Amino acid sequence: MATPPGRVRSVRAADLRWRGALAVLDEMRREPGVTRAAVARRLGLSTGSATEITSRLRELALLAETPAAATSRGRPTSVLAPHPEGPLVIAVDLRQEDWRCAIAALDGEPAVAETGTHRSRAPEDVIGPVARAVRRLRRRHGRRVRAISVAVAATVQHGRVVQSSVLGWDAVDLAALSPDPGPPLLIGNDATLAGLAEARRGAAAGAATVLHVTVEVGVGGTLVVGGRPLHGATGAGGEFGHLPFGDPGLRCPCGARGCWDLAVDGRAIARHLGEPPPRDPRTYAERALSRTPEDPAARAAVGRAATGLARGLAGLINALDPAVVTLGGLAEPLRAAAGPEFTAALTGGLMRFRRPHPPPVLAAALGRDGALHGAVMTALDHVLTEEGLAAWEALRRGPRA
Repeated sequence: MATPPGRVRSVRAADLRWRGALAVLDEMRREPGVTRAAVARRLGLSTGSATEITSRLRELALLAETPAAATSRGRPTSVLAPHPEGPLVIAVDLRQEDWRCAIAALDGEPAVAETGTHRSRAPEDVIGPVARAVRRLRRRHGRRVRAISVAVAATVQHGRVVQSSVLGWDAVDLAALSPDPGPPLLIGNDATLAGLAEARRGAAAGAATVLHVTVEVGVGGTLVVGGRPLHGATGAGGEFGHLPFGDPGLRCPCGARGCWDLAVDGRAIARHLGEPPPRDPRTYAERALSRTPEDPAARAAVGRAATGLARGLAGLINALDPAVVTLGGLAEPLRAAAGPEFTAALTGGLMRFRRPHPPPVLAAALGRDGALHGAVMTALDHVLTEEGLAAWEALRRGPRA
């Protein structure tokens, strides 16, 4: 796995002290349930070094070891897992209609703890219940919670929500999710975080350059290079849905005209069917997709949306040159329901030299959990640094929470 963001090391003594520990913990994140022997082999550690590092991590409640299944060859080894008293992160997935709040240990596996549906899309009605859920988790786990990470269906700039056409928001402050004093609050676009998860542990794991495109309400995504999403100068990169790939006669809720969003999702399908814009474009699109086998009108409308998706995707491939493309949300069902239209539009939109060997286009492996996984990864990238481990050591060696 590529070195996560924020892991740029100097030659300081603290860096040297924690380097082996961080490498071992990264391997545990990359492959939950990995054995100590496998980690030592991958990192080129001697048996003695691996034992010394894991013993120290156990002492600091960062790692636990259990005996591995017996084999007929080699010395006994152990399976590495998060320590039952170790650091935790909270991840929130804030979507158009609902939200989920999960807790995760250092292996990066989110366990959903609370969920809810928005009473309205007014910011206070969305943020209030989520903030209360986060507070309950913080009370339950105390100072073991080291970061809170939020995946939100919104444009995020400089770590703040500046606009959400999905929720009908302009600038909204999410600071109530972790008021001072408290763990750091990290905010990211949901599609960007889903792409990060697919690149590190999903369908594109191991690829150097990954283009992730997802369809929910509109189109989102990211380009991930070396395990890091490209955020742009201010953090607002990846707003693929607002490329002018659509009808310039249509104005998007974002304020621009001709956005790709309006050519692909449930709003496009409704327009092709001569029906009014749906309040919930995702659910509308799912219902239209379910009707395609027996409803020619629905099949034609879905085919037009799939064509719009594929044409835009071809443009992104031409511009960004990814090694792998992953499709999240409704993008893969659109392709599956209108395969011939999708393939024709994608091939027709590619530059001629790309057509013999286009990048593979894969269904996202993490499904609707992608953004939640990405939020956990971002939080752990923040926790698993030299500074983060030093702060945890100070907490463990000081007064108990």
